[in-house]
Amino acid sequence: MLQRLFSPKNLKGTAFEIIGSFLTAVALYNFALNAKFLMTGFSGVALILYRLFNLPIGAVMILLNIPVAIWCYKLLGRGFFLRSVRCTILSSLMVDYVAPLLPIYTGDRLLAALCTGVLSGIGYALIYMHNSSTGGSDFIIMAIRAKRPHLSLGRISFAIELVIILAGGLIFRDMNGVLYGLLVNYISAQMVDKMLYGVDAGKLTLIITERGRDVVAAIDQCSGRGATILPAKGGYAGDGKEVVLCACNNKQMYQVRQAVHEVDSASFIIILESNEVLGEGFKEHTLK
Repeated sequence: MLQRLFSPKNLKGTAFEIIGSFLTAVALYNFALNAKFLMTGFSGVALILYRLFNLPIGAVMILLNIPVAIWCYKLLGRGFFLRSVRCTILSSLMVDYVAPLLPIYTGDRLLAALCTGVLSGIGYALIYMHNSSTGGSDFIIMAIRAKRPHLSLGRISFAIELVIILAGGLIFRDMNGVLYGLLVNYISAQMVDKMLYGVDAGKLTLIITERGRDVVAAIDQCSGRGATILPAKGGYAGDGKEVVLCACNNKQMYQVRQAVHEVDSASFIIILESNEVLGEGFKEHTLK
């Protein structure tokens, strides 16, 4: 038991949770609170209650999480639940006891929004990387998805976030706060995506050509990337075609386009965004 508790994997996960909780706490207390942003999730509800009744933010976050955690326990699984409870307690303690030790930003509201979004996004990404969460709306979203698997996570998350932000806007009659809250939430979501997938993001191209071998050779020469040739048939004339599939990073895609055009100017090229590429030449397959 002790060996498992102090295993490198668990220690690394705990370290990431501490760092992530610290960053989210700083974003919430040192930037969002003074700027009076309307935040999402239980932290947003805690900020509203703090402004109305001066209740401690971290303590309120824990109290709000207790009934939700009990309700969602069976749906979320024991491992994820325990990690999330630990991370919720960590983030709450950071908000109430660590973040107040640091100076509070009192400058431009737009800059505060940018810092809030970036710091909270990085913090949440570090937590999500090790299959944990800060509880709150995360529990509700996962529970609703378990009950209604046909609903997308994005729609559920957006609905919950919008309700909390609009409720704060109605209570404080602050339209600017609503707009800043939406901006902060958007920046945070983008940072989470970039942290989770951005490092390994790239482009995926599908090249429809009659000179597949020549195209593959040109791609290899200009970028050093391999490619896969798939047999295909034209939908109108039924003539034989080849589809060259190649994954590469953003910078290499321009070189690939130029090389393909030189080899076969009549080729048809489709370029897609790729959130993450795993395998030889990219990120290795690993299980966290």
